[in-house]
Amino acid sequence: MISCLEDKVFYGNNVVVIKREEDYEVYRMEDESGEGYMTCYHVLPGIDLIYNDFHMENCISQLRPNVEMIGIDHCREGRIEWEFENDSYMYLQEGDFQINSREHHAIGFGFPLRHYHGITIAIYLEEASGILSTILDGFSIDLQALRTKLCSGKTPFIIRGEDSIEHIFSELYTVSDKIRMNYFKIKVLELLLFLSVIDVPSTCIEKLYFSKAQVDTLKAIMKYMRDHLEHHFTLEELSCKFKIPLTSMKTCFKCIYGTSIYAYMRAYRMQKAALLLRETNDNIMTIAGKMGYDNSSKFAKAFKDVMGVPPFQYRKVSV
Repeated sequence: MISCLEDKVFYGNNVVVIKREEDYEVYRMEDESGEGYMTCYHVLPGIDLIYNDFHMENCISQLRPNVEMIGIDHCREGRIEWEFENDSYMYLQEGDFQINSREHHAIGFGFPLRHYHGITIAIYLEEASGILSTILDGFSIDLQALRTKLCSGKTPFIIRGEDSIEHIFSELYTVSDKIRMNYFKIKVLELLLFLSVIDVPSTCIEKLYFSKAQVDTLKAIMKYMRDHLEHHFTLEELSCKFKIPLTSMKTCFKCIYGTSIYAYMRAYRMQKAALLLRETNDNIMTIAGKMGYDNSSKFAKAFKDVMGVPPFQYRKVSV
């Protein structure tokens, strides 16, 4: 009988099982900022593959492994933020994957874009080592050595998105249910073979860490802009008001939110405008003004660039 995930890892009191079948379970995590779902498939004894779908902003991490393990996380959409004990932050963006032992798991994590979709492969060393030795005839994978090589530090080992690894993960998101479990086994073995021969010094690129003070400042800037959508602030104004160097502000913002301040706020304004078009009777010029546009033509162009259709057409099809 396959043991369930909570036998090996304590995820926290805010995680509950909502469905359990023979070869998988579904877990829900919930707090005041939203909820997330983890669908865990038992690929092999000691190896689980978990689909993560989160629509929340942040969460305190209570994760604690009960056995020696390796956790591999791949980000498909959105971003994930880790807060570490030394008051530093690091980000995983689309296409990246990271590996750690979960022994020094982050004290908290968040989703700056309020959504995150990806895959976790959890490997429980003692149990998985036994099964791998019987599967790979003539070729062995030393999981303990792999853990030592890639998980010796207190922060994750990260590889930024690259073609040599992307195809392994991308194919896991589109696999047919008919071949799902056998396909999972093939792809997990392929990933482990790749990691067993990876050259750490040449692959492990420079990681971008940000201090808590920097991250808190950027989040305050974001809140300030969201609270004043009617005003288009210049980067110089924001830099001066929040006392942060312009270059640091731009670099940190892009790492947290995945795009420039201008591009992010333009998209955010148009999404808010779309909500007003759907849920209120305000005329388009009034909505444009609330988004900081005193020219309806400029607003209409920006709306179409982001949403794909002009605002009047969007309202017509959304009613």
